[in-house]
Amino acid sequence: MTQNSPADKALPLVLTVAGSDSGGGAGIQADLKTMFALGTHGMSVIAAVTAQNSLGVQGYWELPPEAVRAQLDSVLSDIGADAIKTGMLASSALVETVAEVLAGVDAPVVVDPVGVSKHGDALLAPDAVEAVRSALLPAATVVTPNLWEVEQLTGVKVVDESGMREAAEAVKALGPRWVLIKGGHLPGEPADLLFDGEREYRFTAPRHDNRHTHGTGCTLASAIASYLARGEDVHDAVAKAKEYVTGAIAAGFPLGAGIGPVDHGWRLRESS
Repeated sequence: MTQNSPADKALPLVLTVAGSDSGGGAGIQADLKTMFALGTHGMSVIAAVTAQNSLGVQGYWELPPEAVRAQLDSVLSDIGADAIKTGMLASSALVETVAEVLAGVDAPVVVDPVGVSKHGDALLAPDAVEAVRSALLPAATVVTPNLWEVEQLTGVKVVDESGMREAAEAVKALGPRWVLIKGGHLPGEPADLLFDGEREYRFTAPRHDNRHTHGTGCTLASAIASYLARGEDVHDAVAKAKEYVTGAIAAGFPLGAGIGPVDHGWRLRESS
């Protein structure tokens, strides 16, 4: 992979490989907003296109694997990346295509194993789950499953915070270097668990009474990738990303008739 030297570029480079959200709250759109807000140059490989709004996902269409590979080759051969984030990949063919390319890059990779939308709409074909397990997760520097995705990938069902270590161990066994189990759907104080096979770190945040949380998973993973691109280690990248997404949730706003998005630009507005 050809990459410009630090002296040749003004900003850290982050690449997202994900689906497009026509409502602008999640997916590629959320990723690029997050990358901009955190001082990096965002680039995108679109793997699928969704028809989506605040009420849900009305449909999605995958791009052909050759189109996804061509986008990856175009960006990585000329511009390079300091970190890569993956989101919605939809099918086993796309998962395998992306995993094959990622196996040959040196940049850290943050995998958000997207299975369903915020509204409960399926975004990953059932036969693609095994490809995520066997091909994509071994390429991950950090994988960021929520509790439903943990169960989908490992069969481990987490009902309270005491079960998060077992979940982390089960996901870690699939090959990523680090696992971040997102526990925000559990009752009580929102807590996430970061685990590398030996060390574990617990991250907490206030729970905000705000239903407008569309895009939280995409935003968190993109924030982690952005901080990794800026040179942070995994622990500090997760801590800073958690702080950023917590502020974005607090500032989430209504949009349409359903669930609105988090506010990716909350820091920019606070400072103005």
